[in-house]
Amino acid sequence: MGKLYLVPTPIGNLEDMTFRAIRVLKEVDLILAEDTRTSGKLLKHFEIATHMQSHHMHNEHKTVDHVVSRLKAGDNIALISDAGTPAISDPGFLLTRAALENGIEVECLPGATAFVPALVNSGLPNDRFVFEGFLPEKKGRQTRFLQLAEETRTMIFYVSPHKLVKTLSEFVQYFGEDRPVCVSRELSKLHEENARGTAKEVLAHFEKKGVKGEIVVVVAGKSK
Repeated sequence: MGKLYLVPTPIGNLEDMTFRAIRVLKEVDLILAEDTRTSGKLLKHFEIATHMQSHHMHNEHKTVDHVVSRLKAGDNIALISDAGTPAISDPGFLLTRAALENGIEVECLPGATAFVPALVNSGLPNDRFVFEGFLPEKKGRQTRFLQLAEETRTMIFYVSPHKLVKTLSEFVQYFGEDRPVCVSRELSKLHEENARGTAKEVLAHFEKKGVKGEIVVVVAGKSK
């Protein structure tokens, strides 16, 4: 039996790549990458010559059985996403489950995950929190907001840049304009920004400027 490695990659700053991650990626027989073009730049930077194969949300159902077969045959395989830790709002869960169901050892390396620094530097309570990832696009979105309006733990969301203003407007609508919010943008990169304030204040801030980059939004839970 081979082993499946889940290997985090930097969310922006390449210096966040760990020595262990580089070693594992050099030693495995195959690297599964969400986008081979994006990951190709990372591998080239760290002089990793391991063969790479595409594994993303549109083909993972079709490729899981083949990957499991290779693992059973003795190949060691690493899974990486474009940025951060695999399976956190990225492909990884299906393959991990299939590997474990087939008695294959799975090892997840510690490393970069965008929501952790966003939560810690938000200044909001982090002893209890809930990771929501991306909200539903249309169906179920209003229902989810109504449920989350009663959530007392700190909430963490991933939001695409072109939907940030809309999402902050919905926070004002469902959580109230005074709910504390922190928007972390471009974490670990040159133009990192952490905008803190009430939902109304942070909304006003981003209504005045264009929004680019990867975004994590941390929202205080409802006061008990």
